[in-house]
Amino acid sequence: METALYLPVKRFLEKLGFTVKGEVGGCDLVALSGDDPPIVVIGELKQSFNLELVLQAVDRASAADEVWLAARLSLRGKGRESDARYRNLCRRLGFGMLAVTGSGSVEVIVKPPTSAPRRDPKKRSQLVAEHTRRIGDPAMGGSTRAPIMTAYRQQALACASALSAGPQRVRDLRAHFPDAGKILLHNVYGWFDRAERGIYVLTDAGRAALKRWPQQPVDLAARATAAE
Repeated sequence: METALYLPVKRFLEKLGFTVKGEVGGCDLVALSGDDPPIVVIGELKQSFNLELVLQAVDRASAADEVWLAARLSLRGKGRESDARYRNLCRRLGFGMLAVTGSGSVEVIVKPPTSAPRRDPKKRSQLVAEHTRRIGDPAMGGSTRAPIMTAYRQQALACASALSAGPQRVRDLRAHFPDAGKILLHNVYGWFDRAERGIYVLTDAGRAALKRWPQQPVDLAARATAAE
């Protein structure tokens, strides 16, 4: 599974000073530096180096300053990581290559260039915004079957947790969760029901979601203030 590669690559990038989160904007991982504006690094994971991994990186490249391809190091050293044609292709495209060993260490096969053109500022800014808004790193990079814990889902779960104690007024929820009004109104997941004007309750689907994703008390407004 690609998820087995995520933690070694995450630790590798963290040692370089990046904050790493998995499954952001369709990317297996996104890492941000502490600069302003931050350096945006996208990582794509596969069990082996192949053409599909390169094509994924090509699709992501317009939103990143650096793109790293990461795969498991072949047992006999005869995988694509030892193919000069594959390495040269990555160099020409401006991609880095990381090989994850069986012990979980990471070897740098190809370094990306020190700077790359930013071809799509909008897409890049969307990645930065989603990365920044997420609390912690709730999604393991390389996941394909489980629902992705996006920042929006985190906020919806926080609202559901607050409503689990009983009906709440939107204005009271908004004091702790700034986007509560929009989340309750659109009700994307079917977790909320309007009891009367301005007052919402939790549905059975919402209670089931809290059992699946137990929540700690979170004050998103306070977090946002602290981050400023």
